[in-house]
Amino acid sequence: MVRLPQVHDPEKQGLITYLVALAREKGLSAYIGDGANRWPAVHRLAAARLYRLVLEKGSAGARYNAVAEQGVPLKDIAEAIGKRIKVPVASKSAAEAPAHFGWLAGFVGMDLAASSAQTQKQLGWRPEGQGLLEDILAG
Repeated sequence: MVRLPQVHDPEKQGLITYLVALAREKGLSAYIGDGANRWPAVHRLAAARLYRLVLEKGSAGARYNAVAEQGVPLKDIAEAIGKRIKVPVASKSAAEAPAHFGWLAGFVGMDLAASSAQTQKQLGWRPEGQGLLEDILAG
């Protein structure tokens, strides 16, 4: 099993793609509270390399984390989105989150930091590729 975080490239960024669409629709890129909660991320090509290694070297029933960036703060993600599509960035309270984010509200408030240290050690995987914020800005 391979656990995927926000898999990204310049065109798509996992759930962040929906945050971009929402920011365009609402004219505001937002985060909840202080935005310190984090989402892990991996570039699409690094994830593909991991799948290959799992097929070649992985153990049946094992779990592997496809994480290059352990946790990108949501405030930084919202700021990158705002900069890229030229909309203001603001914090929303937990009470305001459902009205602003809709079905994404539960995800946006989660702190999901994760590590791939064991995966890297077991398979010799080294995640490479552009970072999440760079891909948001390039997309």
